[in-house]
Amino acid sequence: MSVFCLIDDKHVPLYRVIWVAATPHFCGEDDCQCEGDYEVRLEQGEVVWANKDERDALLRALEEWAGGPAGPGDTWE
Repeated sequence: MSVFCLIDDKHVPLYRVIWVAATPHFCGEDDCQCEGDYEVRLEQGEVVWANKDERDALLRALEEWAGGPAGPGDTWE
C-alpha cells in the first residue's frame, strides 16, 4: 500500500489530508475552475480539488491506511 494518492496531477501524502468534502463545490462564480469538484483540505491551509473518482479513491485509501472502516464494536484509540 502506498502512502500517496493521486489527485489531479499530484501525489498527495495521505498523512497530510485534514478533511475531504462530501459535496461538490458550487459558488456560482462565472470564472470558477472548481465547480463540481470536491475540496480536499491539506495541512497548512493548502487545498487540492478532486473529481468524484479521485475523491472516492482517496477515501478508500484513507480507510485502508487507517486500518479499515470502523464497524460495530471497533474502538478508535
